[in-house]
Amino acid sequence: MPDKRDLPTKTCPVCGRPFAWRRKWARDWDNVKYCSDACRKGTPRGRAAPPR
Repeated sequence: MPDKRDLPTKTCPVCGRPFAWRRKWARDWDNVKYCSDACRKGTPRGRAAPPR
């Protein structure tokens, strides 16, 4: 297993934080855009969800 610092990284377009390659994204790394499900849904960490 390579060192974590040697893994490819991307920047999340929603929260702007960098995130590293994960094994579960191995087959689909080119299509991964968001660091988490929260950012994919538009509610990044640290920001409250809109009221219903």
